[in-house]
Amino acid sequence: MELTTADVVPGQAALRTDIGPLLRMLRPGLTEAAFTAFAGEAHRQGLVFTAAYDPEGRCVGVATHRTLATSRGRLLFVDDLVTDSRVRSGGVGSRLMEELEARARRTGCTRIELDSGVANHGAHRFYHAHRMVIAAHHFARDIIPE
Repeated sequence: MELTTADVVPGQAALRTDIGPLLRMLRPGLTEAAFTAFAGEAHRQGLVFTAAYDPEGRCVGVATHRTLATSRGRLLFVDDLVTDSRVRSGGVGSRLMEELEARARRTGCTRIELDSGVANHGAHRFYHAHRMVIAAHHFARDIIPE
């Protein structure tokens, strides 16, 4: 499938019509209002929303990512990578990974990093197939409001 990619920013209708629905597929608890608030704040923090479009102009995949300067060097961190479930295993994720690698090279990054839920075995197979390795454990602790 021939795909094109485009970055979408807050204020563009495509953020609500294209990006939001796919990210809510990945994160079902994210309401449209919460997505809009998140998108504005995250974009100000450097998050880029990259959409993949099929030849008919349908958004079939999204990668959200940012470049970070770390003590280990510059890296491209992928916050979210999601393919529309109706076209999964059709090359959309691979095309987005190619785009992310090209962007990482252009911005002087030495690696691409992302987190994946421990039970998301399908995603793990995809990342391993794209030469990614499990390089660290990501620890988390919820903070309960007082």
